[in-house]
Amino acid sequence: MIARMATLFGLMLTMLAVQAQEPAVRVLPGVQPDGTIQLPNQWKLNPVGKHIEVGDLPVNIQIHPTGQYAAVIHCGYRDHEVHIIDLNVAKRKIACRVTIDQGFYGLVWDKDGRNLYASGGESDVAHIWSFDKGLLHNHRTLDVAGTPYPMKKCVISGLALDPEGKDLFACNLWADSLVRVPLDNPGNKVVIPFNAKVDAKETPKGEAPSPPDGRKEENVDPAKKPDPVPVKHTSFPYTCLVEPGSKRAFVSLWGKSSVAVIDLENNTVAAVWPTASHPTEMILDPKGTSLYVSCSNSTEVTVLDPATGKTKQTIHAALYPLAPAGNTPNSISMTPDGEVLFVANADANNVAAFSLTDPKEAKGLGFIPTGWYPTSVRYNAKDKTIYVTNGKGNVSKANPSGPNPEKPGDKGINEYIGGLYRGTFSAIPVPTPGELAKYSKQAYECSPLQKGEAVNAKDVSADNPIPKKVGDPSPIKHVIYIIKENRTYDQVFGDMKQGNGSPALCLFPESVTPNQHKLASEFVLLDNIYVDGEVSADGHEWSMGAYATDFVEKIWPLGYRGGKTFGYPSEGAIDPIARGAGGYIWDRAKEAGVSYRSYGEWVNNGAMKKDGTYADSVATVKALEGHFDPRYRGYDTEYPDVKRAARFIEELQRLEKEGEMPRLQIVKLSNDHTVGTRIGKPTPRAMVADNDQGLGMVVEAVSNSKFWKDTAIFVIEDDTQNGPDHVDAHRSVALVISPYTKRKHVDSTLYSTSSMLRTMELILGLKPMSQFDAAARPMFNSFQAKPDLTPYKLAAPKIDLKELNVAGAWGSDLSEKLDLTKEDLADDLLFNEIIWRSVKGKDSPMPAPVRAAFFMHMKAKR
Repeated sequence: MIARMATLFGLMLTMLAVQAQEPAVRVLPGVQPDGTIQLPNQWKLNPVGKHIEVGDLPVNIQIHPTGQYAAVIHCGYRDHEVHIIDLNVAKRKIACRVTIDQGFYGLVWDKDGRNLYASGGESDVAHIWSFDKGLLHNHRTLDVAGTPYPMKKCVISGLALDPEGKDLFACNLWADSLVRVPLDNPGNKVVIPFNAKVDAKETPKGEAPSPPDGRKEENVDPAKKPDPVPVKHTSFPYTCLVEPGSKRAFVSLWGKSSVAVIDLENNTVAAVWPTASHPTEMILDPKGTSLYVSCSNSTEVTVLDPATGKTKQTIHAALYPLAPAGNTPNSISMTPDGEVLFVANADANNVAAFSLTDPKEAKGLGFIPTGWYPTSVRYNAKDKTIYVTNGKGNVSKANPSGPNPEKPGDKGINEYIGGLYRGTFSAIPVPTPGELAKYSKQAYECSPLQKGEAVNAKDVSADNPIPKKVGDPSPIKHVIYIIKENRTYDQVFGDMKQGNGSPALCLFPESVTPNQHKLASEFVLLDNIYVDGEVSADGHEWSMGAYATDFVEKIWPLGYRGGKTFGYPSEGAIDPIARGAGGYIWDRAKEAGVSYRSYGEWVNNGAMKKDGTYADSVATVKALEGHFDPRYRGYDTEYPDVKRAARFIEELQRLEKEGEMPRLQIVKLSNDHTVGTRIGKPTPRAMVADNDQGLGMVVEAVSNSKFWKDTAIFVIEDDTQNGPDHVDAHRSVALVISPYTKRKHVDSTLYSTSSMLRTMELILGLKPMSQFDAAARPMFNSFQAKPDLTPYKLAAPKIDLKELNVAGAWGSDLSEKLDLTKEDLADDLLFNEIIWRSVKGKDSPMPAPVRAAFFMHMKAKR
């Protein structure tokens, strides 16, 4: 059977040659005529199986020992919950639901299925329930914290029990330790830290390839008998697996591209074995001869020899063998006979199946299309069914319940983007070879990714200035990439009759944003472009790297819902674990020998000095050291964008005198974020107008410089947060400005942040950073072959840029309480309600923004 499946899949791949077609005009996100679901990021869904809507961001499934039930833990922005699902095919449904203060991934049944243990996240406990006939009861908690560092919290992640059920093992994510708790004497727990010196005699000479981000791992030749190897802090232990016999445990070190081997007789770290980047789940085969490790910040599953730690093979789980990272293989499962492996590819929206009958070489059987962002896959031998949780659900819909003006602080019923997605639980009967071939075809058709990183360039004229492959020449030599903050298309361009806008939702029309309107009218109006991120924490990652790692995706909802430990996983704040395997656009520029410079992005601002000036800023990552302007102010709502623009222009003039400027320049203009209605501070209108004026100043200066003839300026929001938009709240304000862009043109092609990045990469000769920019449709339709060198003339502001909020403004008292020191620290629902009423009037209710929630009941496609 497996041989037949492999043969069919091979034939299917040979015949497929899937070529992404140029999208029809104004293809919008949502259900399409053929039944597929178009996502804002240009990928599609066509999930198979039957689906149950569950809670917010389900991340882990554990099948009950009887195979009759499944437990699912949810760890998103909304309520954290544990669901029990009755797997009886006739009545498959949620049988029980309990809420916890916080959780993080960890979930395990005891060997008899009488008790369920779940992570308590920042609570530093394991939750325990008794279980009977589908119901959880007798709740209690167990302290599993063990902090070898002076930290406030440990954050409990993966949980495991030894085969005898005597000891509970808890990974302390933020405390770099594993805690062993004897259940008959919980006070006698043992802390095993990962920052201790360990004997590396069992650590093999590294045979695994270097992690994609190039970091050096603990590869030690045992013949040299080295000194003990330090396992550095920030290893972020994800989960634990105890081998039969309970002599050793394996811990996946999420942040260290390695698996730690724990000697359970001595409670010490015995060895550290290299893997690919971001190891998450692990499985031992039935014979105990192979340890499979899903590595989510790669395309791979690393297979280790449990006796030696040597890499036996690497299983590539992407749609194409040579694809860059981006499919995010974050969960794995295996049939009891050890013959088939299932890999959940979170960002590719599929499960990959592999035959393991040849222990030396896994063979791909095919792909099973799932919902959006599959986070957990489990095979249940009792009913021969594959179960999958889809973190973001299955289908897009509008949201009828926007922010409630009567309860501006209430998040419970409002459809904020952080908590809008409702996950799904999918049941997929093991497919026959013919079904798997059909499913695989669906999976390929849902992906715009092409073999060999080929550019999606069908039907593009030969003289288009955007190259059709990396390395081809372009008349454009310089790229300026401007990042703004948090506005939707309708908020700014809803009044433009040329595009697909809603005037009723326009907060900052032409009177407030004359330059953006003028630029969109004179150059290209983009009315169908969507950001890939959802909030600034992942938005800046997507804007610079065309990817957000599973770490970022799983951490930001916890911080945004009020968690105190997690920080801001972006712009180098939690590096390198937040960094995608392909790095950021400046890394690609450095690799290609392309000059680059940042103005405000990925920098920490210098403090204000006594004389009112500022100390120099500092780069947050090494790659930007020497490649940023230390006098340019990053995110700081007290600092006007017109001053930022003036500083950029000062540098532009210096570079013009010197004869050359960096080919890639990244510029942060962030005051369209605003500060709400804080008394004595600029009004939202004034701050957006300041941002507009700063943008116009930059464009005017560049268009009058010697560099204009071969420059393209790209402008986009890092995310669009909770603003109103009648199409989808991922829809962004975006501009493309160049002598080579079409004039007075509306481009309604479906684009994304990754499209903009792919376009810049092709101009500069840079390789894609992830599968998302590799797959994205470049912005060919916005460009023309013949340049128009007419410079841009700045539009004067039409409102007072110094207009201040006064006492009595709606929400002024609430604005004072908002934390605006960093992007998105404030309550976003409340903040946008304040901005809406500031502009539209205190008695004007804010309309419900359109979101992309994902859920659809579907019958198995067989």
